[in-house]
Amino acid sequence: MKKPNLIFILADDLGYGDLSAFNGGLSSTPALDALLRESLCFTQHYAASPVCNPSRACLLTGRYPHRTGSIDTLEWWGLERLALRETTLADLFRAAGYRTGLIGKWHLGSFDPRYHPLRRGFDETVCFRGGMHDYYAWRIEYGTSPRRSDGRYLTDVWTEEAIRFIERHRTEPFFLHLTYNAPHTPLQAPPEDITPFAHRQDLTPAVKTVYGMIRRMDAGIGRLLETLDRWGLRDQTIVVFTSDNGPQFWGQPGSPDCLDRFNCSLKGSKGHVYDGGIRVPLLLRWPDGLPGNGKRVDQMVHFADWFPTLCELCQVPIPPRLKLDGASIVPLLRGQTGTTITRRCWQWSRYVPSALYNAAIRDGEWKLVRPMVRGVVNAPCSNPWLAVSMYAPEYFERFGLLKDPMPERDWDPPAAPELYHITQDPLETRNLANDYPDIVRRLSVELDRWFDEVEADRRTIRDS
Repeated sequence: MKKPNLIFILADDLGYGDLSAFNGGLSSTPALDALLRESLCFTQHYAASPVCNPSRACLLTGRYPHRTGSIDTLEWWGLERLALRETTLADLFRAAGYRTGLIGKWHLGSFDPRYHPLRRGFDETVCFRGGMHDYYAWRIEYGTSPRRSDGRYLTDVWTEEAIRFIERHRTEPFFLHLTYNAPHTPLQAPPEDITPFAHRQDLTPAVKTVYGMIRRMDAGIGRLLETLDRWGLRDQTIVVFTSDNGPQFWGQPGSPDCLDRFNCSLKGSKGHVYDGGIRVPLLLRWPDGLPGNGKRVDQMVHFADWFPTLCELCQVPIPPRLKLDGASIVPLLRGQTGTTITRRCWQWSRYVPSALYNAAIRDGEWKLVRPMVRGVVNAPCSNPWLAVSMYAPEYFERFGLLKDPMPERDWDPPAAPELYHITQDPLETRNLANDYPDIVRRLSVELDRWFDEVEADRRTIRDS
């Protein structure tokens, strides 16, 4: 049996509520809505982190992000780096005879050539290596060769390069990781994609632009799927679409720059370990191999599960030495009796991990949250270095990462833990911590045990 192709599409800062199939037409995503109708649709699908690069590290390794060393978004301190000891999904697919490509955002090692995606299993790359980028005044790399903007909108560049990749490799098995940076800031979209929302008085200018960015990405995904049809690759290609974390919200309600928008009423947003920050849509279509037609998958699934799952679907062997946190969900996808891992943990704080802040554990129906407090996220981020990262990464290649110490943290004391019964209260509206102190104690112990384990693993990283 011929191995299937794999296209894994990853959006940036997109939530359930950004798909028009889920928001009643607030946005415009006809291509993704059509893909949903042909796919398995996951309703309890969790990213590995409420921010981007830790989630991406987990997706490519099947391991909790802390283990991989990718713990924060600030590339000028190297906090986003995927440790060199890690084996990526692309490493295994290439070893199994696949042609592998990365197109879009990388953010798992921005400056040192050892961390370049060409050294992490990808045969071909068109990308920027940092955390965000301008959509018009861009500087991206074709392999190791930088190119400056030619006037095209960056989302269109990713789409066009993805189509070319498919056409080049249509006669051999391929794995394409297409990592759109939309709808991540900066808020920029072609005017023709904002115009359909111009009359909407219920949307701020910022949200109209975000919906325009998503509309353009959706059109590109539609073109990509049409390419599969045109070359007769539709049935033999696994297509996965998801997002790295929940939507970015900011700004005062009612202000022009307010990004708050519909997200199926989930609590929280990007940066938070409430479900609004970590629960993300996932669509999976494979006509030759799996049932689709919009069938719901309601069991809990985590980013770490995709590494072993995709390897099994594509007949890619996994070395026994790899210590994975994920488990294959192939029986579940095939409609067979099976279970998924129902205990998962999350934690993210700026600069240095701390289990006391912005951490959560879900165990079956229950979820314990240690809330974010002042200072956990909004510490100074050395924003002047962002432009250097985008347009002059050679600076860091020449002089190395910042040697200045990270800013002192000024965090408020930890807040009391919160407890939610996710099955009965999926929107996390009723804190039951006072009603079930025994469950709070048990989950607190388990969360601390998890944190100590993954942090001990991180501290063994010896990359220099």
